[in-house]
Amino acid sequence: MNRTTLSLFAGTAALAAVTAFAAVDSPSASGAAPEAAVRKPVERTSLVCPAPSTSDLAETTYTSFTPVTQGAASGGRARLQAAGEQEADDGSGASEKDDKEKDDKKKDDKKKSGEKAGQPVLTPKAPGTPATGDTSGGDTPALVGTADGSFAPGWTVQETTEVTAGTGRGLLGVTCAGADTDFWFPGASTAAGRTDYVHLTNPDDSAAVVDIELYGKDGAIKAPLGENLTVDPGASEAFLLPTLTEERQNDLTVHVSVRGGRVGAAVQALDDKAGGDWLAPAADPAGSLVLPGIPKDATGVRLTAFAPGDDDADLKIRLASPDGLITPAGNETVHVKSGMTTTVDLGDVTRGEPGSLVLTPTDQAAPVVAALQVVRGKGDERETAFIPATAAVGTRATSAGNGAKGTTLALSAPEGAATVKVTASAGSEGGTPATKTYTLKSGTTQDVDVPVPTGLKGTYALTVEPVSGGPVYASRALTAADTPAFTVQTLPDDHGLVSVPRTREDLSILQK
Repeated sequence: MNRTTLSLFAGTAALAAVTAFAAVDSPSASGAAPEAAVRKPVERTSLVCPAPSTSDLAETTYTSFTPVTQGAASGGRARLQAAGEQEADDGSGASEKDDKEKDDKKKDDKKKSGEKAGQPVLTPKAPGTPATGDTSGGDTPALVGTADGSFAPGWTVQETTEVTAGTGRGLLGVTCAGADTDFWFPGASTAAGRTDYVHLTNPDDSAAVVDIELYGKDGAIKAPLGENLTVDPGASEAFLLPTLTEERQNDLTVHVSVRGGRVGAAVQALDDKAGGDWLAPAADPAGSLVLPGIPKDATGVRLTAFAPGDDDADLKIRLASPDGLITPAGNETVHVKSGMTTTVDLGDVTRGEPGSLVLTPTDQAAPVVAALQVVRGKGDERETAFIPATAAVGTRATSAGNGAKGTTLALSAPEGAATVKVTASAGSEGGTPATKTYTLKSGTTQDVDVPVPTGLKGTYALTVEPVSGGPVYASRALTAADTPAFTVQTLPDDHGLVSVPRTREDLSILQK
């Protein structure tokens, strides 16, 4: 044999040995079923928070929380820094003491140079207790966060901004999310009176290349300036939608597609007269969708839907109310043409009761994305928030940034009765956790009386855990005192646990 053939045999044998040592379980020749994958706590979590506002009147609060998770790794930490200032993970295994020395040196360097720290003061001390930080004005940058060890499973950061006057006044809230490569935002606009920005933040150390595509009522909109956009490493960019196209439309679907790298993405939708809020990415395209937690005092509800595939979608529209599923009169169904944005004005569909919108196919399913624009108040006192379609709670969902007043938790069980446990954490400045369990009837939505920590000081977090029954969908609303200002965040699974396939030695593979 020549040397090349010998090398090939040696490499093949080495690969087979590695594969044999830790082979994923598969059905054996005897037909025995493999062991199920185990659920284990994640060991590292990364989040991106968009720059909150350009208004000098903006007051922003960040709240960080990690629920206590059985089996989580010990130690670790969570940190939230201005985009571009985060430290690279060099895999050196440096100790927390080393990290502290680096942090102290950075602080000293900034003091010497007079450089302003580009982040709020937020130092999580332990899982189970929230940590908060505040900032004001319009120069707060986007933030990038990482958590590892015991701080990683279910780590959640809430960004809440109050703007007292001007375009987009009101309460703006967003749950900081992980970077990804594909995002859908039904409900954006380039109409007069609207100022919508697509915020893109690159948490990585290599550039990301992104396309921003726009779809209106007649299909794709020419937006050449949205193509092949570069977001530099550690940078954050805000793209004003009207600068990407000459067309002005009331209702748009925005698609953010990443060609290379990854980004965090969110749309800030600001209205001259009706306030504004963050439009978070909608759930992945699906045949059936749930949009949970329409406030009971909503004065206007507008559905925006888009079918990204090749087929049109015909959907039933139903409202999961406290008494069950009902069909809104005059809006029983909606036809969504492929590649076109469709809107339905549902008015005050809740009629004084909380509800969740449930969309299901009338016949053959076709994938759809959707979001609701919700208005509270009337006339010059109107305020706006958005509710995108969301995934079910799953194993556990986490909501940070709740106060003693102004917090509303909506739970919906559209497919079957369910039992749900809700736990209020300790307060950021003191208080004892509290837990309540709720029973949801099939097809209903409830605004539940949330537990509040005994002796609460500061803010607290809520964790939602389905105990039994059908899938549960949830959202949390925050309202400002004595005003219609509000914001709504949906509560999908917090991804604190991940499925890990069981492995075992299998030397028999060497004989194959």
